[in-house]
Amino acid sequence: MANFTHIEPSAITDNTVKMIGDDWMLITSANDTEETVCGTDYNTMTASWGGMGVLWGRPVVFVFIRPQRHTFPFTEANDRMTLSFFDESYRPALSYCGKFSGRDVDKAKECGLTAAADRNENGRAVWFDEARLVIKAKKLYAEWIKPESMTDPAPMYTYANGDFHKMYVCEITDVLVKEA
Repeated sequence: MANFTHIEPSAITDNTVKMIGDDWMLITSANDTEETVCGTDYNTMTASWGGMGVLWGRPVVFVFIRPQRHTFPFTEANDRMTLSFFDESYRPALSYCGKFSGRDVDKAKECGLTAAADRNENGRAVWFDEARLVIKAKKLYAEWIKPESMTDPAPMYTYANGDFHKMYVCEITDVLVKEA
């Protein structure tokens, strides 16, 4: 397992708009098993949508997952998830994890990523030793994006097939930063 230092969410100094929108992240959720086989007992997906802030007096992240993504049932079944952020040298791995489904391949194995895991009363979390920053989170709220709630019709182009994302608001429970 890689050496990480635990920091408070308020100590994250990265530009979160760049981190999520430009650099991308892996959202990972797992079943409550002992294995670490990507696509079988956990799955990861690349995402470039989301955010970070404070809600209900807690540090939070919010992420969006479409129901057809293989990560979706893992996220629905578990209260925990992780967001893993990597340096630019991992761009090909992030691209791969965005193009291929865990239904068909072990994405971590194909990308040379090493899964790490822990468990607590809220379930199991899986992340990757190669990440430079890992955010562990616990679901607080989940809701479908609804067309009738759109105040600007411009984003509707994203939903031409009617496959609306589910939004998850998650409390940040731990932040791991790779030791230099």
